[in-house]
Amino acid sequence: MNKVILITGTSTGLGIAIAVQAAKAGHTVYATMRNTEKRGPLDQAAKDNDVKLEVLQLDVQETKSISAAVETVIKQQGRIDVLINNAGMGYARSLEQADEADILRILDINYMGVARCTKAVMPHMRQARAGHIINISSVGGLVGQPFNEVYCGAKFAVEGLTEAMASYITPSFGIHFSAVEPGGITTEFANTVLAQIAETGGMLDDEYLPILQKYVSGAQDRQSEGIYQSADEVAAVVMQVMASQEPPIRVRSSEWADEFTKFKTGLDTDGLKQQKMVVDQFLS
Repeated sequence: MNKVILITGTSTGLGIAIAVQAAKAGHTVYATMRNTEKRGPLDQAAKDNDVKLEVLQLDVQETKSISAAVETVIKQQGRIDVLINNAGMGYARSLEQADEADILRILDINYMGVARCTKAVMPHMRQARAGHIINISSVGGLVGQPFNEVYCGAKFAVEGLTEAMASYITPSFGIHFSAVEPGGITTEFANTVLAQIAETGGMLDDEYLPILQKYVSGAQDRQSEGIYQSADEVAAVVMQVMASQEPPIRVRSSEWADEFTKFKTGLDTDGLKQQKMVVDQFLS
């Protein structure tokens, strides 16, 4: 069945991979990004794979921008079957060192962006009594990690949003909610972390410095431990979730991610048992 899919954050990496794979599967894909002048890599990927993508401007930090994109899709297609909340950004710095403006930005993009986009499509999905909202989370939404407390806090919030909405909206209106939890997307992780730290004030010469240096220096070693997947590999998991008749509340995208989070997810790997317990506790 052809689905109408709205995806955020498609100017790079995973967003591009999801958009292309969804289009190759025959779906109608609206690929969105904050700045459409950066659509070059997306257009090239579409050309290389001989697929058609509709490109819209959508800034997850701007409610008017989100509403305009959603209304465009509804006007042209009459429905949105799947929203994929992919837009996000990382952040590595201790909370004590973090500038409050940086903290608010991470929360705004990684959590509020998901909430805003979800809120915008909900009336249309509720009217249709169907739909699927897939949130790109992280193992960092389940397990806190060094120097990632701000990022992890935002992703934990996404996990809570996903669980809570699934507890009553899915049984009442037939709209499904899923969180996809990668361990990491292939990248030059150490260089990316160093660049981000440099952009937010550099490495500070204080008691955190030797701990941060240990964290960054070990990044290259962790590359060989199976943490990182290609964007295409993670996108393939997103496609499986989207095609599922009974979508998981949460799913990791690799064996490493499953192993890393096993103390949190071992008894209920897909979250459906927890969902049933909550429904029985509060709504039966």
